[in-house]
Amino acid sequence: MIRVKSLRFRMMLLFCAIVGIFLAGTLFVIYGLFSREMLSQLDCRLLRVGSTVVAQVAADPTKRNIEYLDVPKEYFEVLDSSGRVLEQSKNLNGHTIDLGGELDSSRVLFRTTEDVEQGRQRLALIPFKQGSEQRVLVITMPTSHDDMALGTIRRLILWVLPLSLLLTAGISVWYVGRSLRPVTQLIQQARRMMEGIQGSNPPQPELELDQRLLSVPNAHDELSSLASAFNLLFTRLGIALRQDRQFVSDAAHELRTPLHVLRGETELILSQPRSTQEYVETLHVVNEEVSSLTRIVEALFTLSMADAGQLRMNCEALYLNEVIEQACARIGPLAQAKRIRIERDLSEDIAYFGDETLLHELSVIFLDNAIKYSPPDTVVRVNLEKAHGQLRMKFQDQGYGIPSEHLPHIFERFYRARLPESSETRSGGLGLAIAQAIVHAQGGSIECESAPLSHTTFTVILKDVVQRDSRAAAISSLGTSRHREPRLESGIAVGS
Repeated sequence: MIRVKSLRFRMMLLFCAIVGIFLAGTLFVIYGLFSREMLSQLDCRLLRVGSTVVAQVAADPTKRNIEYLDVPKEYFEVLDSSGRVLEQSKNLNGHTIDLGGELDSSRVLFRTTEDVEQGRQRLALIPFKQGSEQRVLVITMPTSHDDMALGTIRRLILWVLPLSLLLTAGISVWYVGRSLRPVTQLIQQARRMMEGIQGSNPPQPELELDQRLLSVPNAHDELSSLASAFNLLFTRLGIALRQDRQFVSDAAHELRTPLHVLRGETELILSQPRSTQEYVETLHVVNEEVSSLTRIVEALFTLSMADAGQLRMNCEALYLNEVIEQACARIGPLAQAKRIRIERDLSEDIAYFGDETLLHELSVIFLDNAIKYSPPDTVVRVNLEKAHGQLRMKFQDQGYGIPSEHLPHIFERFYRARLPESSETRSGGLGLAIAQAIVHAQGGSIECESAPLSHTTFTVILKDVVQRDSRAAAISSLGTSRHREPRLESGIAVGS
């Protein structure tokens, strides 16, 4: 199995490979351009010398000037159009020049040939007119000087390239190590944070969070953004863990009370024979506590479904004012028991497309809270209005109010707030959490405004949306079912 190399090694290898390929390609191009330039200069020299000789030969056809030429490392021949040697320079000593191919008397040609005695030669064939005859001047020069220069460059490249790669590797080791050092620090700090969370007994991720936040030296690069993202992640993780622990603790507390009552009642009734009336009374108590447990468990299930985004919605066309009216009728006996009057402004028919059961339970939650935390002989006002593409359901009581420091937390599960100038603790239970889940599922929001010892107002804001293609048919069908009872088969608990 091939072992996966570290990120440091892969980055260094990639860096060296890219630089090596780029450097080798650059040196190759430079060598090619230099070689081509040297060859071009040699051709220019051949053409310049040849043009001078051609001018002299063509000026006087009777003279044999070529035979007297004896320039070191420069050789000349004059050929006719068939390739027969007419004249050649003295330093050829009777040897003929290898043309390296066929003779072409129509244009100037440059060729490179190999001579056994003289080595590599650069050859130029220059056609010209000598009188009325077509002639070709052949001139050659050795390329030994250029070959030596190119050989020096090749040896230099063979030294420079490996040394450059080694230097590149060293620089890449330093640079990659320096670049990845903040990542290593992030990993070490993250490990220390997790060890601190796991090592505390009990784990307390919210404690000393500032001392455990990740940081990098440079505050303006991508690693700093990564550290900030990790910091936000760990902060939210700590808050989520704290909320989950608090939720489990509060849920256990809420469940423990009815369980203790059930256990106490059953142990008492079983301690000795009882009358029928005593058994009936105990069963009533047991039934109430079982109902309480059922409401709590169903509420927890509803919230878990909402957290998972799987809260079942059975949307249909309805009149929102009728849904609230039915909720007021349902909560009416509780209000009468405390001599609380419910004033409602629900005269306008307002159509809506949503889940009737959930909206009914939403209204019951706010009405139940308003009555529970209001003193006797007060008024609870319910209002429904439509404006600017929004539907607003308002529930206002004349109760104890909620202190401002507790308002941001009232939708947290089992949150408890001390009522002003009262020894009673106001428990949010699960009702407001469920209400918030229902409203969010309907695409709305909740606002709360409260004045201690005066009033509390909850405002549910929903979008005024009815499906366009079915609006007319849906609204017309409401006329046949305006007074039907709300469906309660969903089993959502509203206990607050």
